[in-house]
Amino acid sequence: MSEQSPQPRRLADRLFGAVTPAPAPRPVVPGPEAPPSVRRAAVLVAVEGAGFVALALLLLWLTFAGEPDSVPRALAEVVLAGLVAAVLGAGAAGLWRLAGWARGPVVAVQIFLGLSGFVAAFQAGRPEIGLPILALVAGVLYLLMTPEARLAYLDR
Repeated sequence: MSEQSPQPRRLADRLFGAVTPAPAPRPVVPGPEAPPSVRRAAVLVAVEGAGFVALALLLLWLTFAGEPDSVPRALAEVVLAGLVAAVLGAGAAGLWRLAGWARGPVVAVQIFLGLSGFVAAFQAGRPEIGLPILALVAGVLYLLMTPEARLAYLDR
């Protein structure tokens, strides 16, 4: 059996310390499973997000096909609809994964959508637009306020 002599340390190792070996990989811990009411709310929020994507595309088409009074204002409406679609899409994905950050923005957007649906249905005289919005908002808020949904976020 031959004994190996220790290797001389490099100057950089003596000055700054040697490189540490890579740590062992962390075990994958599965997150808590979202209850059915939160999953249903995520699906409804995704439907709302898809509706805003369709609205943004429609507004973009109307901007370029028609003659808007103000092109910058029309493009700002397209961007706003796209941003709301992005927030709703991210919120739907977060709800599906039971992310703690997702519930607040989704509820805030639902409040604004509820106000818009109320104005469209009752003050603007367009119930064919406002009532479906109000139904989706009521469904999402109900599903997020069920006891199992509240407990799922309380246990986090």
